Amino acid sequence: MAQVSMTVNGKAVSGDVEGRTLLSDFLRIDLNLTGTHIGCDTSQCGACVVHVNGEAVKACTMFAAEADGADVGTIEGQANEDGSLNVIQQAFQDHHGLQCGFCTPGMVMSTASLLKENPKPSVQEIRTYLDGNICRCTGYHNIVKAIMAASGQDVSAIAAE
Repeated sequence: MAQVSMTVNGKAVSGDVEGRTLLSDFLRIDLNLTGTHIGCDTSQCGACVVHVNGEAVKACTMFAAEADGADVGTIEGQANEDGSLNVIQQAFQDHHGLQCGFCTPGMVMSTASLLKENPKPSVQEIRTYLDGNICRCTGYHNIVKAIMAASGQDVSAIAAE
């Protein structure tokens, strides 16, 4: 067992982990932050995306010990200070960018990284960026529309699907 310490959503946390403990498991099991979903355990689906030191990372591909000393952000830390939905979350709700919701935490976390890097992405840039995130319900159209809206771009010309 090894002791790990990190900051998660602005709060200092620590715990004992086995060397094989994945960051996704540490977040979900040890810290009870179950918003980080585990869909595949092979880094294919993107449901487990979190931010580690400001970078989007698939938490199922990183050991908890690798995040020792890091600043980790999860979906639980995305809401506004008053608990209301942030701009991205609200856009996903307003534009029906979710159905079952399983992929949504990873999509929101990936979107936050995308908009940090590229505040006004094109539809093609969004689709390319989300290549590592799988949604089995929406067909991506409304996810792309939500991301365009979250970036402040006009989505009135994008037909609903």
